[in-house]
Amino acid sequence: MQHHPAAQLSSSQLEREIQSALMQGHEARAKSIANTLLEHHPENALALEVAAQCAMRAREYSQARDRFEKLAKLHPNPLHWINAAQACAQLEDEQGEAQAIQQALILEPTHLIALICKARMLERQGDRHKAAVAHGAVAAVAPPIDQLSPDLRSAVIHGMQYRDAYNREFGKFLDDRLTDQVDALSARERERFMLAVDIMTGRKRRYDSQSMVFHYPGLVPVEFFDRSRFAWLDQFEARTDEVREEFLQVLQSEEGFVPYLTYPPGSPVNQFAELNNSPNWSAYHLKQAGMIVEDHARKCPVTMELLSKAPQPEQPGRTPAAMFSILKPRTRIPAHVGVSNTRLITHVPLIIPERCGFRVGNTTREWVPGQAWVFDDTVEHEAWNMSDKMRVILMFDVWHPDLDLGERQLITELMSSVNRFTGDLSIYEL
Repeated sequence: MQHHPAAQLSSSQLEREIQSALMQGHEARAKSIANTLLEHHPENALALEVAAQCAMRAREYSQARDRFEKLAKLHPNPLHWINAAQACAQLEDEQGEAQAIQQALILEPTHLIALICKARMLERQGDRHKAAVAHGAVAAVAPPIDQLSPDLRSAVIHGMQYRDAYNREFGKFLDDRLTDQVDALSARERERFMLAVDIMTGRKRRYDSQSMVFHYPGLVPVEFFDRSRFAWLDQFEARTDEVREEFLQVLQSEEGFVPYLTYPPGSPVNQFAELNNSPNWSAYHLKQAGMIVEDHARKCPVTMELLSKAPQPEQPGRTPAAMFSILKPRTRIPAHVGVSNTRLITHVPLIIPERCGFRVGNTTREWVPGQAWVFDDTVEHEAWNMSDKMRVILMFDVWHPDLDLGERQLITELMSSVNRFTGDLSIYEL
């Protein structure tokens, strides 16, 4: 049998031969040596990459995909998965393309090229709702346009244009659908409501709030609200012992408690990396995403009776929400802000060990069992439990008291309209 002369060389010598051939522009020779090297060292990163790139240029997309996927699994790198996704796209393998892009984003959630590939794929598939969100993510992580290469600059500009066009269509849809109800508002209500829609659809900028998703203008951010504005809290405080007892009963079963944060792989978890999918911050949901958790609610009749007296917001796909929130020992919830200033958060402290604290803006407080408070979670806030015992509160949302009844009803209808536009996909899930 006649052997390739390169086969007599060591792997390091073969790598140098590949690099030399590439520098001299002898791609065919580089490919041949790479294939020889792979026969003896199938996991060699340089040989895999050269063979894959050569296969891609030769339009041998199946081989290119297989080589890039093997390379990415052996030597994790977002670019390897992006190359695999491009090979899948050439093969019209949409599932493989999506999986490869997802793997790239798991490795680096803010990788600009991976996000561009995701946005282009969704746009090509006609999924315009998610494509608009993906293009928005591209714009969010991209550096200034003048710092980008021509190819990336073109992709980012296209993404911005796509997102803006989507927002214009989105805004027109909401305008047409809500015209009669908006006209029924007073001039003050109408101005605030339409500014809220303009901000949500990108027609105007938001300047005065940290609301992450839906901002309602004219609501003054307050760290902790005056207790006298919420007379219904008297009943929660008076029956705190009963609520605590219901929690202790469900705690004994050790069932139904889930991590408070459950971001899927590939999501930019940012400061929540340590708490994502962690039992250190967990919840026992009584109401979730606007729905009663029936099995849990049956076990907590007193708590559910009290919640029925609170003015909880109706924003389909998001609220009302209510839960027992558990913070394990030596756990800190990092500073963050909430999604919308149209609803506030109520804390009813149940089990509070020493060395626990809560900060909203410039104000830091300690929980006291039986003393409830209401705060605006769109103001930066954080919590900590530095004790050796768990901290437990009943937490639920309520309407901002400065919203009139007509505004509340219209916000509920707005969210229903958003869900209808996006195919029952809540704005909070986009």
